[in-house]
Amino acid sequence: MGKATGFMEIEREESIKRDPVQRLNDWKEYSVPFSDEQMTRQGARCMDCGTPFCHIGMDIDGATSGCPVYNLIPEWNDLVYKGKWKEALDRLMQTNNFPEFTGRVCPAPCEGSCTVAINDPAVAIKNIEQAIIDKGFENGWITPRIPEHRTGKTVAIIGSGPAGLAAADQLNQAGHSVTVYERSDRAGGLLTYGIPNMKLDKEVVERRVQLLRDEGIEFVLNTEVGKDISAEDIKSEYDSVILCTGSQKHRDLPLEGRESKGVRYAMDYLTTSTASLLNEDVAPEEELDAKGKDVIVIGGGDTGADCIATALRQGARSIYQFGKHPQLPIARTEDNLWPAFPQVFSLEYSHKEAKEKFGEDIRQYSIQTKKFVADEQGKLKELHTVEMEKTRDENGMFVYQEIPGTEKVWPAQLVLIAIGFEGAEQPVLQAFGVDVERNKVNAAYNDFQTNIDHVFAAGDARRGQSLIVWAINEGREVAYQVDQYLMGETALPTVANM
Repeated sequence: MGKATGFMEIEREESIKRDPVQRLNDWKEYSVPFSDEQMTRQGARCMDCGTPFCHIGMDIDGATSGCPVYNLIPEWNDLVYKGKWKEALDRLMQTNNFPEFTGRVCPAPCEGSCTVAINDPAVAIKNIEQAIIDKGFENGWITPRIPEHRTGKTVAIIGSGPAGLAAADQLNQAGHSVTVYERSDRAGGLLTYGIPNMKLDKEVVERRVQLLRDEGIEFVLNTEVGKDISAEDIKSEYDSVILCTGSQKHRDLPLEGRESKGVRYAMDYLTTSTASLLNEDVAPEEELDAKGKDVIVIGGGDTGADCIATALRQGARSIYQFGKHPQLPIARTEDNLWPAFPQVFSLEYSHKEAKEKFGEDIRQYSIQTKKFVADEQGKLKELHTVEMEKTRDENGMFVYQEIPGTEKVWPAQLVLIAIGFEGAEQPVLQAFGVDVERNKVNAAYNDFQTNIDHVFAAGDARRGQSLIVWAINEGREVAYQVDQYLMGETALPTVANM
């Protein structure tokens, strides 16, 4: 694939990023697309490696390795190298319903398991993927695919995140009449309100949603199941129901002073910020506005990084990000060998912005919050921390111990808790009567059937908090099962027959 000696002759190029200081003045996407010439060079780096680990799609040591939707990466890399963009798009769309999303926000586990990455920087798979789909839209190659025949079967999908949209897309193409219920005022779920605009422009999301509408999918917005419409009505009206409500039950930090005004969940902050950006008549809640405040983000993941970027644009006075783990190593360690996802130090887009703004890396490692302190009006004024040491106990297990004398007080008027999610919110699941285990719908992968007849579940609601690319995988897989359930057979693709 690609040029036979390309990986030896051509260096990896990173996509051009807009100036970190200048981009803080707007909410536009921070990355500038590669030119066609750059894409050709990067596609040439894909080697004919025999067994392409880039699309193995499996978990190794608790992290995803390879592409969970099994993108035909070497094939479309080779086609881009040869300038056959439309053919590359055809290959890409065979496995991924929404490459314009994954090409922007996926952490690219495919690159971590790229064979070139054993000794050299990986092929720029994520950037090539985005370039292919963007060119498809720009050239008018992507048009509504309206099914020629309808089966007369109806499907309701609860939740319009990536899993729900993928399932809707697949089942609509199979000829079923699909209705997607969404409690927010816009479709997209996490894609719309959970990811900031500078990382995923909302016009990109709306473009895809409108395409799905044009293809025959109905979206019912501002409708909460169990409140605006009953689960019983949906079960009786539709031949099949798929629960794709996501994993939105926040993991809390129940410390002294947690009730202080200004201690909030990160996702509430991101949702409110995006809502005020998309709707001019919606003013951000004062407590969730970072302007002029000392902001602390607790949690070292992508959500925390997105909070940093948002707070910077709102004009925060200072920002720090706390993480309980030590700083990651610069290179892979012996217990993190290829093709596992590389657990190495990196600077996210927001960290680069913050470093330019404040002159230092704002991340604080091996630190634990002890308590929040409010003023007489109940408003947060500071939090207290202590540094931690990661050691092994007598059983060889990792434990964290406080380091005496490292206590510190931090001024803060806004603290954002970004330590993940515990599972799906329960009211909708209870309304449908499905079995729940550890806050997740009890439905097996490759079956997706719940304990309730004709009710299925997929995505984070079933799997737990995960990657967008896994949500797309589950949406495609549940569609296969639902189509087979409704028709007795199916021509939809699945992992087993790809």
